[in-house]
Amino acid sequence: MPRSRAHRTRIILLVVAMLAVVAWAASAGTAGIPTSLALRIVISRIPLVGRALARSLALLTARLPGSLSDSWDPSMLESAEIIVLEVRLPRIVLGLLVGAGLAATGASFQGLFRNPLADPYIIGASSGAALGASIGILSAGRAGLAALSLSSPSSYIPIFAFIGAVITVIFVYALSTVDGHMPTDTFLLAGVVVGSFVWAVVSFLMVTAGEDLPKVVMWLMGSLSAKSWAHVRMTAPYVLVGTAALTALGRDFNLAACGEESARYMGLDVERFKKVVIALGSLITAAAVSSSGLIGFVGLVVPHIARMMIGPDHRSLIPVSALGGAVFMVAADTLARVIIPPREVPVGVITAMAGAPFFFYLLRLRKKG
Repeated sequence: MPRSRAHRTRIILLVVAMLAVVAWAASAGTAGIPTSLALRIVISRIPLVGRALARSLALLTARLPGSLSDSWDPSMLESAEIIVLEVRLPRIVLGLLVGAGLAATGASFQGLFRNPLADPYIIGASSGAALGASIGILSAGRAGLAALSLSSPSSYIPIFAFIGAVITVIFVYALSTVDGHMPTDTFLLAGVVVGSFVWAVVSFLMVTAGEDLPKVVMWLMGSLSAKSWAHVRMTAPYVLVGTAALTALGRDFNLAACGEESARYMGLDVERFKKVVIALGSLITAAAVSSSGLIGFVGLVVPHIARMMIGPDHRSLIPVSALGGAVFMVAADTLARVIIPPREVPVGVITAMAGAPFFFYLLRLRKKG
């Protein structure tokens, strides 16, 4: 099979996997809903063609023996629509966005810094978001603003997290830039140093958090629980526009992979390229983290899997990484909901438990190679 055809086949399989994971996420949970019914509810909301497609799916499933939809009481259709459209679907869409954004940023940073261990959090965005969210949670708790909970659409905690992440990255960039030039090694070291200091401040705030400590810890562990369409609207512009822009820079990433001197010789403005990639990656990461908390290993492991699937060409690596990150995030979040019902495990725990062993396997594989 030609290589391009093999790549297309793998991408199609990845798209099918995403659709399957979305169907599973829409139907799974404490209130179990048949997969066929959940799909019909989701499809019916597609503009123009949704209702016709939903009717066709209903006729198809009705003809199948032992259809999954036979076990659902038709009188409870309204409650099923509420569960799928207002509770699960916003969470699924947000998971797709967060996973895609973190994976695309991880692939971009690994290409920019030429470091296989680079991830979206390496430049201090995670520590800055954690500090901002901690300040927001403690401020709300001490001011008695119970309505501004972690899951409330009106909560300003995501705004605090977003501002904290952006300010931290700006400080890291200013600290590592000398005479208009930013050596990547210096930038990474500055990110580690500033991130360590900010994490120390977060630890101090946790010591003084009192009864608000569980809220801070839950945010730091990462969760998509009780998210609404407001969180989706806040995250979507940054992730969609940022990922599209990073994909458009795929050729420049390929040039930068040859080394800075070679890239300059081939006409790439390296310093400007660094600024643009760091700005885009920081905004994507800040938006994702502010909505979901800290979720590790998505931006670290998924780009390596995508690179194994379709190779190092960033023109296809970045969008495939985004697609793989979306699948991984929704699958992990759904598993977090169903693994010990009715309780819910923070999705950051699931991604770490799945990502860490697999990354260790990748390292061993590379060492043997």
